[in-house]
Amino acid sequence: MYSNKTLTKIRVWDLPTRLFHWALVAGITGLAISGTVGGNAMVWHFRFGHGVLALLLFRILWGLVGGRWSRFGAFIYAPQSLIHYLKGKGKPEHSVGHNPIGALSVFAMLGFLVLQVASGLLSDDEIAFSGPLTRFVANSTVSLATDYHANIGKWILLGLVLLHIGAIVVYLLRKHNLVGAMLHGDKELVVKAPASRDDTVSRTAALLLFMLCAGVAYWVSTLEAAAF
Repeated sequence: MYSNKTLTKIRVWDLPTRLFHWALVAGITGLAISGTVGGNAMVWHFRFGHGVLALLLFRILWGLVGGRWSRFGAFIYAPQSLIHYLKGKGKPEHSVGHNPIGALSVFAMLGFLVLQVASGLLSDDEIAFSGPLTRFVANSTVSLATDYHANIGKWILLGLVLLHIGAIVVYLLRKHNLVGAMLHGDKELVVKAPASRDDTVSRTAALLLFMLCAGVAYWVSTLEAAAF
């Protein structure tokens, strides 16, 4: 029986992934507030946007070389796996990292965040603020990007965030504390699973990688100024 199985604590979420997660929460919150306030707050909206750009670049690369359960390869599921999971026929290993539904949520969130940041870099409010990449594309592209960024993308992301929060609450009611695991990195599991690497070497590599991504984001932010 399930109750007779011994729980084993393993490191699932490495420190770089956890820091990314909470920094992204802060960045999205800052973007939402500054974008709603408008006016002079748009200066901060751009700063938060460039910060989120750095985070997304880091997460994409960390998804290739990061800890075992942070890699995209660990939670790319075939459609059949998703169907089985929805039918209640999930595999025990789905309880380790992201399950098929959680994986779909992660990819959707990352994908639409990339679209939102990219459209922001190409947007122009025709008053005082324009993205650093607007000078590289046609006016029609700028108009399309601006419309998507202001009227479509933000609502899609709001919906995804609400679904994410709802899922956390549902799992909490089922005695699965997803927030706790993203704070301390460990999960108690009834299945044997390899732990994610999370040592000084991997953390140092993640820091250097993030610094590189931050440098790229900063360079992008200077492109508009280079036009004058």
